[in-house]
Amino acid sequence: MKITVRVWRQANAQAEGRMVSYDVDGVDAEMSFLEMLDVLNERLTLQGDDPIAFDSDCREGICGMCGLVINGEAHGPVQTTTCQLHMRYFDDGETIDIEPWRAEGFPIVKDLIVDRSAFDRIIQAGGYISAPTGAAPDSHAMPVPKDDADTAFDAATCIGCGACVAACPNGSATLFTAAKITHLGLLPQGQPERDSRVLGMVAQHDAEGFGGCTNIGECTAACPKGVPLETISRMNRDLLGALGRGTCGIH
Repeated sequence: MKITVRVWRQANAQAEGRMVSYDVDGVDAEMSFLEMLDVLNERLTLQGDDPIAFDSDCREGICGMCGLVINGEAHGPVQTTTCQLHMRYFDDGETIDIEPWRAEGFPIVKDLIVDRSAFDRIIQAGGYISAPTGAAPDSHAMPVPKDDADTAFDAATCIGCGACVAACPNGSATLFTAAKITHLGLLPQGQPERDSRVLGMVAQHDAEGFGGCTNIGECTAACPKGVPLETISRMNRDLLGALGRGTCGIH
């Protein structure tokens, strides 16, 4: 395959960015999208040009590091991570636009790399438990209703990639925040901080500059792990309950 990519190039956070076109020859249909970018970067390096900066780590759809807006869609045309997107989903001769996540809470660092440390701060605001659970056998000694365990597991699959933010017209990270709150809030070990957790994490979400949720649903449609939209409803119920009880002690 021969394709043309139009890539967002921006030297640093202060520089003005622009779309730059590159032709890429010899693209195999079984290459991943990031492997295609590797081929292009190798050529740019040999030519003495600055390679395109993008994030990646495990390249197995687990770590959540990779994340690009491809032809206007978070992670591209398939509901998966960018590293697991293959070139067979594109046509020979196609022009592909590649941009970074765009949200106030995700400032651009360089090219396609954004600063996602806001997610870390949201978790630090309450995404933990204080109950010592010991090793795995001890943790499993406390029975959990199957429905709660299944729902908690669905929320725990969130890998923090940020596709929900990139897909949301409001630039909201509500699905991410709700997933982290729901995961712990459904487990017995997560009950001591249940109120302070939801208050603290929602407050930090807003402080980071992410937009509000209007239940459009683009977030869960783009989520590579399929975290359900109902997770947000569960978080909202916890938030209203905590506010009604007048819980203090936001971390």
